[in-house]
This record gives sequence, structure tokens and C-alpha cells, in this order.
Amino acid sequence: MNTRRVRVGVDVGGTFTDAVLHTETAVFTAKVPTTAEQSSGVLNAIDAVCAKADIEPDEIDSFVHAMTVSVNALLENDGAKTALLTTAGFEDVLAIGRQSRPSLYDLSVQKPPVLIPRSRRIGVTERATIDGIETAVDPDEIESIVDTLTETGVESVAISFLHAYAHPENEQRTAALLREKLDIPVSASHEILSAFREYERTATTAVDAYVAPAIDRYLGSLSKTATERGIQRPRIMQANGGIAAVETVRETPVTTVLSGPAAGVVGANTNTPPGTDVVTFDMGGTSTDVSLIRDGTTEMTTAATINNQPISIPMVDIHTVGAGGGSIGWIDDGSALRVGPRSAGAEPGPACYGHGGVEPTVTDANVVLGYLGTQSTVGESLSLDRSAAETAVDQLVDAAQLDTRLEAAFGIHRIANANMTRAIRSITVEEGHDPRSFELVAFGGAGPVHAAALASSLGIQTVRIPYASGVLSAYGLLAADEKHTAVKTVREPLDSVSPSTIAAVLESLTTNVVSRLDSQFDPSDDRVTVTHTGALRYRGQSFELPVELPDPFDRPVIADRFHTAHERAHGYQLSDPIEIVTVRSTLIGRRDPISIPYSPDGTPFTGTRSAYFDGEFRETSVYRRNSVSPETDITGPAVIESAETTIVVPPQWGASTTTDGTIVLSMEGSQ
Repeated sequence: MNTRRVRVGVDVGGTFTDAVLHTETAVFTAKVPTTAEQSSGVLNAIDAVCAKADIEPDEIDSFVHAMTVSVNALLENDGAKTALLTTAGFEDVLAIGRQSRPSLYDLSVQKPPVLIPRSRRIGVTERATIDGIETAVDPDEIESIVDTLTETGVESVAISFLHAYAHPENEQRTAALLREKLDIPVSASHEILSAFREYERTATTAVDAYVAPAIDRYLGSLSKTATERGIQRPRIMQANGGIAAVETVRETPVTTVLSGPAAGVVGANTNTPPGTDVVTFDMGGTSTDVSLIRDGTTEMTTAATINNQPISIPMVDIHTVGAGGGSIGWIDDGSALRVGPRSAGAEPGPACYGHGGVEPTVTDANVVLGYLGTQSTVGESLSLDRSAAETAVDQLVDAAQLDTRLEAAFGIHRIANANMTRAIRSITVEEGHDPRSFELVAFGGAGPVHAAALASSLGIQTVRIPYASGVLSAYGLLAADEKHTAVKTVREPLDSVSPSTIAAVLESLTTNVVSRLDSQFDPSDDRVTVTHTGALRYRGQSFELPVELPDPFDRPVIADRFHTAHERAHGYQLSDPIEIVTVRSTLIGRRDPISIPYSPDGTPFTGTRSAYFDGEFRETSVYRRNSVSPETDITGPAVIESAETTIVVPPQWGASTTTDGTIVLSMEGSQ
């Protein structure tokens, strides 16, 4: 009988599905190929990691999961056939959007297609103002709309009435009638995002409806299969960096967008000294995700965009580029070498994986350059075929008018690095932050291969690579707390808003988030906290900044906090009147912390091989990751290998190990 507390996290990526199993005394990891039906790969990963730990799957106490179902539906335009019900006269809100344009001076620019076409955007005779309902919905009209929806075969419905954020009664009545008559998901804006700005609210609700059937099918199937095998039903990572029960996520599926990358940022923060400013660098098989952690706090946003679709729920602020280990090198019409965003994915994968891939990828280039060795394995059993990698890279030599295979391989490597460097600059330099004052935390299957090169180009002196770096998103799932948020628009001058009004709003929001609390917590548990923030702005501004609301409500304190936040964000503050626009409540249920016991064993040095640095192949030391102890100092050039990832230590860099197994790369002379 197993008496250990067993926790498993499984993260689905574009190429691999990662699993981490944690007990009080040991940690085990596994990496298996992602499958077309994601749940199959998830169960394969659980089986693989349980086999390593000599534990039966039915002994798992906690199962936390991150998947790509919702983001894939958006990126591939493969979501549900969705209808939108909105206030009559406002059917084109989604098409009109905002005045900002991605290519302001391009006269031939084509706007991206609207998520829900005009033929399925239906106006409803209703009217509400911020003061109340002026025209109630007519049940007969809704009945007629139900017939139309049935005839057109829609698979999901979004409802977004103009002022439902202030008075949702019409929307509530319409949603109830639709749910009574239709056996399909119904997303109502007052339940998804009860905040003003009709475009963002409508767009977010439309995304929720668009991905709802796929999320519902996937989580239903995975939960059923897991239960049949005696595995706990999964808890799901949300885009806000917190986990929630399956039932909660199925009610608001838009919260699952970018759940995997959010888990990676949580894992990075857990493995970083408190208060450190960090750039997180997660390079997987198909993409790279970068984010900031400042003063130990993850940067958040409510203004994300995925495939041109705005999503205004609280999310970890992540910037994604199409650069991963599977990104394909290709030649454009001007005979210039490009890399990505198209990827070889899991099937067939890079040529060196031997699964039928023939196009040259970043991984193939890294094999040719010697950064990845043919003696190492990827995941559980995948060996690397150098000959196949060379054949794939050779395709580019003539097409790009290059002289040698080496030029083509290093070209792929450098272009991928340039793409990822630009991504990091976009969240640091372009936002007024000096990257030299940050550390880089590298993870993902390919991140540690490229981390030192990126750090060198950005002037970053220190790179941290956590012990479970190759599967850090899966580890982050085990480290994440439960988290729920709710929002309500107020739109009142700060100097005249009634404290009792704010108190009533906060009471309602608190009831909302507590109702979603998982059964593992009791609301009175001291691990459960609810905090409140207000989104404030100077009168006349079109953007807001979040500040924590004190208890009891104190106008001078709030004003001072807003002035400070505005100066930090924009470099100045004003004496203009302040408005409190929205109020948000956030519940956090803190789970028991986890740690990775690190016990290196064996001899770290395994030999040498040739790898390409500074314009030539150099004899490079090779080390075994799980054998490197804190007493081992490594001088570049070197590579440190594990089943999940390879760490490249270039010349002029050194590597040391902390007691928790984190490998710290330092630029020569930076100590």
C-alpha cells in the first residue's frame, strides 16, 4: 500500500507531453510525444512517469493538467460554429473593433476574418442603460431565434448585450431560455467578463463560446478515462496562473487559453530567489514564450490577443513567437533564409527524430552543430539521427546560395536566436526595462540550448536553469495555487464614490469567487485569501492601472497608490481627478509547497565531442545533468545533458549548481 503523497502534473506541448511526479522524497519526470488526441498522450505520460516511480496510476492523490485545446482552436481557426446574440443595432461590434490598426499606412491591408460571421450575428430587441432596464427581452423573440439557431446547426452561442455589465437581467433571461431549449454551450458576457467596453467584452465572450465545445468534449473524455483507471479527476491550469476544478473551467473555457505557458512562468517563479527580476524563456517544439517576473511578482495583463482575437480576462502576460525546436528553415522569394513559424510539430517532427520528417528544423541544425549529441536521447527513448539531420540541412545549401552545410545549420541557429531575442526585447527594452538588470530563467525542451547565446546578445549576465527545466511547465502545475477572479464595473469619481457602494460590490464579488472554491479548501481555511483591486485612471484617460484596495476603503491611500503606479508605468503623475472604473476580487487557495530533492549520483564528466563555437568546431566537454553536484565547476565550452533537455555552456561562460539542482550559468567576469 502506497503511503506517500503522490502529485502528478501533465503539460501538453506542440511536440512533447511532459509529466512530473512528486512525492515527499523524490521527483520523477517523463517526456512522451504529443498525440493528435491529446488525452492519449496525457495518459501515456502518466504511465511513463508512474513506471519510473514504481507507482500505479491509481495511487495518484492529485492530478493537475495544462493543455492546448483552446489555443489550438484559435490558432487553427478550428473552433465551434458559433452564433452571437447582441443588442439590435450592434451586430457589427466584432467587425468594427477599435480604431487602432496593425498597418496604419498600408492601403491594401486586409482585416482578419471575424470569429463569428455576420450571418450568425443576431440582433435582439432589448435595451438597458447604466440606470436600469428600459426594454425587456421578449420571450417570443427568443423562441424564434432558437428555431433559427437550430436550423443553422450552430454548436455554441455567445450572448453580449450592450449594458449587461451594469444590468444583466435581459442577458440572464435570454441565457436561461437558450439553455432550456438548446443542448449546446451558452456563454453570457455578464458571466464571462462583467466589465464595460462592449468590444472587448463581446470578443472575449465570443472566444469563450468558440472554444467551449472542444474544451467540454476534451475534459469530459479525459475525466472519464482517468476515473476509469482510478486516477483523480484533473484540476486545470488557467491563464491567470492558478488552477481550478474541471467543472469551473467547463463553465468558462476561455480561462484555459495559454494554460501551459502560464504554468511555466509559475514554475520559473518557484525556482527563483525571492524578489529577483527575471525574464522567463520557454522554448519548446513549436514556439517560444517569454514573460517578466518583477520583484518576485508575475506580470499580468487583461489585454491579450491571440490570432487577432482580443481576450480581456486576467492572464499571465506572455509574448509568443513561432520559434521552437521544430521550427522549419526555409527560403523566401528573395533567396533569404528564414526560420518558422511553420513547425514540424510532433508528427513527423524534426528529421533527426526518425519519424519521417525531411525538412530542416532548429533541432536538426543543433545536431549538425554538435550542441545535441547522437548518444543522448530525447524523452523516454527517442535517439537522434545525425545523418538524417545533415541530409535535411543540406537542402538549404544551394537554395540559400551558401557554400557549406555548416553555414546553413549555423544560419538556422542564428536566425532562431534573433527571433527569440526580438521577443525578449519587446517585453523589456520596448517597455522601458533594461534587460541587463534581469536574470534569464531558461526552460522547455530547447530553451537551455539557446539560453546563453540569447543572454550574451542582451547583456544578461546570469542564466538560471532549474532542475526540471525540460518539463518545468509540468512542474509549475504542481507548484500553482488555486485562483479565481471576478470583476464588476463601477465607473465613479474616486473623491465621491460611496464606500458602501464599493463594499456591496466587493461582497458580491467575494461571494462569486468563494462559490468556485475547490472542495479541498474550506472558505474559513487560513490558506484561503481574497484580495481586491481597483482599476483606476485619471479623468479622460482611455486606460486604467490596477491598485490594491485597502480595507477599510480609504480614498487618500488609494489615490496615493494610483499616483505611484502611474509614475512607475508611464514616468509621470498628474493632479487631475481620479476615476475608479472597475473592481476585481481575487481568491487564492494556497496549496502545500513542493520542493525537488536533489541527490546527484555518478560521475558527471562523460567525455567530449566537437561543437561549433566562435566560428570553429571545438572540443567540448560533456556532462551528465543528474550527476553534477554543487562542488562541480564547469567551464565552457561544455554541454550538460539530460533526457529532457541539453544545456549549452559557450566559451566565456561557466556553470555551477545550487543545492536544489538549479544550474546557474554566469558570463566570465560577471561574478
